Amino acid sequence: MRLVFILFVGIGFTLSAQPQVYPPHWWVAMKNPTLQLMIHGPDIGKGKPSVSIKYPGVQVNNVHYPENDNYLFVDLTISPKATPGKFTITIQNTTIDYVLKPRRNGNGTEFAQGITSADLVYLLMPDRFSNGDRSNDRMPGLRDQSLNRDSIFHRHGGDLQGVINHLDYLQDLGVTALWMTPVIQNDMPNRTEHGYAFTNHYKIEPRLGGEEQYKKLGYELHRRGMKLIQDAVYNHVGLYHFTVQDKPMNDWLHEWPAYTNTTYKDQTLFDSYAAASDRKKMTDGWFTPMMPDLNHNNPFVANYLIQHAIYCVEEFAVDGWRIDTYFYNDLEFMNRCNKALLDEYPKLTLFGETWVHGTVNQSFFAENNLTVKFKSNLPGVTDFQTLFYGIQAAVNEKFGWTEGVNKLYQTLSNDILYKDPMKNVIFLDNHDLNRFFSVVGEDINKIKVAFTWLLTCRGIPQLYYGGEILMTGITNPDGWVRLDFPGGWPDDKVNKFTAEGRTNQENEVFNLIRTLANYRKKSSAITTGKFMHYLPVDGVYVYFRYDHTQTIMCIMNTSDKDQLIDFTKYSERTTGFAKATNVLSGENLTTSSPLTTKPMSLVVLELIK
Repeated sequence: MRLVFILFVGIGFTLSAQPQVYPPHWWVAMKNPTLQLMIHGPDIGKGKPSVSIKYPGVQVNNVHYPENDNYLFVDLTISPKATPGKFTITIQNTTIDYVLKPRRNGNGTEFAQGITSADLVYLLMPDRFSNGDRSNDRMPGLRDQSLNRDSIFHRHGGDLQGVINHLDYLQDLGVTALWMTPVIQNDMPNRTEHGYAFTNHYKIEPRLGGEEQYKKLGYELHRRGMKLIQDAVYNHVGLYHFTVQDKPMNDWLHEWPAYTNTTYKDQTLFDSYAAASDRKKMTDGWFTPMMPDLNHNNPFVANYLIQHAIYCVEEFAVDGWRIDTYFYNDLEFMNRCNKALLDEYPKLTLFGETWVHGTVNQSFFAENNLTVKFKSNLPGVTDFQTLFYGIQAAVNEKFGWTEGVNKLYQTLSNDILYKDPMKNVIFLDNHDLNRFFSVVGEDINKIKVAFTWLLTCRGIPQLYYGGEILMTGITNPDGWVRLDFPGGWPDDKVNKFTAEGRTNQENEVFNLIRTLANYRKKSSAITTGKFMHYLPVDGVYVYFRYDHTQTIMCIMNTSDKDQLIDFTKYSERTTGFAKATNVLSGENLTTSSPLTTKPMSLVVLELIK
């Protein structure tokens, strides 16, 4: 017996007597008229029963009977002439009600808007942001009944209502798009606070508020002119997912003679010298023993995941799609999945987590200019390179031929690898990384430089919750970078959602972000303009954001001394401009005289003719 099955012993899975259908409903007038239903119930497929539907515009094309008699897969075609309504799926003597709904207003034009470089994304963990409804802190019947804010591994009670309660705070900060760690149900025995071990794709986590609260959040965001990003996981599910506990077919998962973990080595996917066995371990190995690896080469697995993605965008009015552990997935499957989403929602933004090391490595997983056999259709990636080999080095290392801010210059010079680097998401930290204020040794000048860079560089900027109030933490273990936002719980002693609750230093950083974030909303140069930079000299790095209507000059002084800036040295961009306004201070100055910049600072100037 294979080890993966040994892991399942004693879990105790109970199959509902009432057959369940996935997706639980669908829509008329979708661009793709085909739909594959997964029907799960005791012996629902035993004896290969016939399946019939009598509803105008809905046709049963095929019925698939997998090895497990508890499943049926039914292929449908839904005619463009089909109208919204309820019909019955008849399986021998069993009947199941099913609903076709009208599409949302706009059919994807009033949602699925996409996330662009004009946006500012705010990433938060719902369980750790704010508790707006204490009645759902624990839910009967779920395996994890922990509720202990003194533990970094237990649930803390944050929820979607807590997020809704603070949308005005986010909007005031300048945030335009919200990305949360997954909101799909995680009925696991422990470590359910992060949300990355799905146990039922078609249920929103009830401890966060369930489906209606998620819809309410989408409504509240959109009425404020803000956007919703959903965190998607294709590579794996939780060990307690119903398709793991009761597998539809033998090859639903990647399974091995003995438990095999992924190697986490992305290089094997593009290395022309890589051993096939290394490549297989990378893609087919399990992420952890509690997260079984899905077999994307199984067409039923692929359809299940792709349809769920489309379902979520339509059901919850999603605008952007962040894809977890991107390169652990089968890449051909990902291309197929990305295409299905973009065919249905052309403006939808997709970006994948690519925690790799090297700009070539990272660009391989995005739309790129590489001459390689596999070509990805993923529009953008999470840009770990500008973080690890760019801004971290710029503020923490002494300047040298290849050190310090020269690394940031070098990393950005490699943008030739991408079809469109403006679609990459740039950031200082996230739920898996050391908080940046800790990375810079809690140096206030360094963190101010970093946030100013984040909001003026090319790409889509992303803040991690609490960065604006200087939260600290080192990932040893990861729970220390996932602490509660102070003021998110009614009994918190301080409330940092308010200026009164923040220290002077915290307000200084908060106000810097708010000023620049709101300024960039109306800055065409920063949000959609071109990027030009000059070779760093003596620790000074100068870059421009510009278009035909506006020019922004950014001067990063990473040295330990004052530096004089002669505007004539940057004549390609400064010629014709006689004046400048400091975007953060409001100070006006002339370009005919040198500008003194302080050590470890970043000055942002709007040039004026």
